[in-house]
Formats: sequence, C-alpha cells, structure tokens
Amino acid sequence: MRDTPRPQGTVGELRPGPPQLRPGRALAHTPGASGPGSPHRSDSRSPQTPRGVRHSDPDGRLGTTPPVPGRPTSFLLLPGLPALLLALITWQVVADGPLVRADERLSRTLRHPDRFSGLLSDLGNVQVALPVLAAVLVLVSRQGRQAGVRRWWAAPAAAAVLMVLVPALVVPLKDWTARPGTPAVPPGLGYYPSGHAATAVVAYGAATLLLLPRLGGARARRALVLGCVAVNLAVGFALVRRGYHWPLDVLASWCLGAVLLWALWPLARRGGGPVSRSRSRSSSGTPSSRTGPS
Repeated sequence: MRDTPRPQGTVGELRPGPPQLRPGRALAHTPGASGPGSPHRSDSRSPQTPRGVRHSDPDGRLGTTPPVPGRPTSFLLLPGLPALLLALITWQVVADGPLVRADERLSRTLRHPDRFSGLLSDLGNVQVALPVLAAVLVLVSRQGRQAGVRRWWAAPAAAAVLMVLVPALVVPLKDWTARPGTPAVPPGLGYYPSGHAATAVVAYGAATLLLLPRLGGARARRALVLGCVAVNLAVGFALVRRGYHWPLDVLASWCLGAVLLWALWPLARRGGGPVSRSRSRSSSGTPSSRTGPS
C-alpha cells in the first residue's frame, strides 16, 4: 500500500520563523469568537476572576492565589527580633564586647540601692509570681470547663509548661556565660540572664494572655496589658537600681520571655472559643432524646 501523499501546500513550509496566521481560521483567544466553527467556545465569556477583583495573598500582594486560612507571615516573624537581640547580647557577654562595657557604665549611673527598689524586685520572686499565675490557671480552667470550651485545658497547661521552661533555660545560660555580678552583690558568677526578670515576664505575661479573651471591653483589656508591662518594667528597674543585676541581664530575660509568650498566644486566643456541641445543646434547652424516669 502506498502512503498517503502529503498535501502540496505543506511541502517546503518549514521555516525558522513563527507560524503565520491563515485567513478564515478562528483564533484561539480572540474575544467574541463564538459559534459552531470556533474551537474555543468559552473564550467569549468574561474571565472567571477579573484582575480588578482578585484577592490579595496572605502577604498583602495582589495576585491570583486564593486567600488561605491561617496566620500571616508577619505573625510568624514576630519572635525573630527578640530572639536575635538575645543572641546578640549573649555573644557580647561571652566575648566581653563593647556592649558589656557600656552596660557597666549604665549600671554605675542607675545603681542606688534603696528600700523601695528592694520591695519592687521581690515581685520577681517565685514565691510571689507563681501563686499569681496558679490562681489565674485555676480560674481560667474552671471557667473554660463550665462553658464547655473545646480543649479548655490546653492554654493553662501550656502556660504551666512555659513556667517550667524558665529555669530549664535560664540556669544553663547562667552556667555557660558565667558573668560576674555588680559590686553591690557578693562576688560570684552566673548573673546572666536575670532569673527574677524572666520569672516575672513569663508568670505575669502568661496570666495576662489567659485573661485577655475573657475581658469584655477594650478598655479593660488595655488596662490589663498596661498593668502587666508596668509591673515588669518596675521589676527590671528595681533589679538594676538595687544592684542585683546588670541592665543587659534584665533585657536578655525580657527577650527570652517574649519568645516564650509568643508561643502561648495562639492557644490563649482560642481559650474563650466555641463551646462543645453537647454543652451548647443542653444550655439551649433542647430536649434530650432519652426520657428519664418519671
């Protein structure tokens, strides 16, 4: 059998240039080209997602990516700054860099032991901060359980774990850096970072995060946050003024506490979340399918 002869119009038409348009043929993407002879009947329709109404992606840029539920990238980068600052301060303390010498000069300016600063520094003691956090944990757990919140125990348990992590992280840093104390304390090593400042940040900060979703008004939430910040500033200033710690010791503990509290915030926000179905049905007065004894 002979092969089907090639049409004469195609012989010798192989040339390196782009393909030429032929008259009478429908274009694949020509607007308005609809009809029985058009190979793409759907091209005459308007685009499914016009450029003007495209949703922005999670980073805020205009694009075709549909919005994905979840936390934005900026939220994930929030602990980066305090973690970087903590690494920088630790490196300067270990290497005895110029930041340490500036820290010593600042300490000589601020150090002035008095009775009031001693009382404020006691707010960072475990004997004071831990009972405050424990009372908030009990209160939040009881309210969440009574309201039927799903996994009501998650946020209080995470706050307790963070409190346990404070000495687990601070003590190795003290042993590794072996920084001497100020002239106001007995000679010794292991003053970096400040355990009192880290305890105050995590204890009072975790208690604040757990209570925030349960406060009704914005004014009450703002007052609670400002009170927590004021207490931690007072504890840090008192530790430096009393001479118990260098300023960098306190600043490093604040950075460490900020990283730990960032991990608690997502769980704390869901602490006042939706109730379980069984509890919501019973609270709404829906009669149960079972009939009890008369």
